[in-house]
Amino acid sequence: MNNLELKKMANEVRKGIVSAVHSAKAGHPGGSLSAADIYTYLYFEEMNIDPENPKMESRDRFVLSKGHTAPGLYSALANRGFFPVEDLLTLRKLGSYLQGHPCMQHIPGVDMSSGSLGQGISAAVGMALAGKLDDKDYRVYTLLGDGELQEGQVWEASMLAGYRKLDNLVVIVDNNGLQIDGPIDEVCSPYPIDKKFEAFNFHVINVDAHDFDALRAAFQEARQTKGMPTAIVAHSVKGKGVSFMEGNVAWHGTAPNDEQYAVAMADLSKIGEELLKEEA
Repeated sequence: MNNLELKKMANEVRKGIVSAVHSAKAGHPGGSLSAADIYTYLYFEEMNIDPENPKMESRDRFVLSKGHTAPGLYSALANRGFFPVEDLLTLRKLGSYLQGHPCMQHIPGVDMSSGSLGQGISAAVGMALAGKLDDKDYRVYTLLGDGELQEGQVWEASMLAGYRKLDNLVVIVDNNGLQIDGPIDEVCSPYPIDKKFEAFNFHVINVDAHDFDALRAAFQEARQTKGMPTAIVAHSVKGKGVSFMEGNVAWHGTAPNDEQYAVAMADLSKIGEELLKEEA
């Protein structure tokens, strides 16, 4: 996909996020929206995957370590063809396979159940190590929240990844600066994030999470990096794309009501219209 196509798809992913959380009357829109461009690049450009064969042995693996932003992952998977987009409206409903956190037993395309913060990266490191031991050429990607870096298990996993030189592993940090209790640097600062990963023998790339040229360059650089894992620190805006959610910690785990949903969808529709003008 070219950048314009990726932008259009990311906007559709955002519409799916907002619609799903509104339908559920619960969920986590802020961090899902901040990571929407990352999800879009991974699933539509970067990863070797096949919606027709979700368990393909040679597929690249993705672990959503910040599992509460499942609406973003679900919307990317649905738009990529792993399951119907209309199923997004069943989010968190009784009997739906799309629950509040990803479940690998029930959702096509989900490689690891997640939700308990800090644990996803450990699973990803295990997958990457298995790939090395089995001499496989698949790559492993994991997305963490910046508040999640306050979990000690993140650094235990990182220590092993750096020590074992897992250059088939890419750790992405969605650095939107906000967690449920407020700004991350006022709760328990993880900064400097880049220097910490460097200390654990990672190749580190800082990037604008909403710039597809920058994302493309970062993931290409990660592929070219040998002998060490890569950490991409993706600087993002919480609630990106929805005017009243952007940079507002209140939308970490709050669903929009009907009136707010209408405003949010109008915001995203306007973005879509602007992108169509670019295409023309």
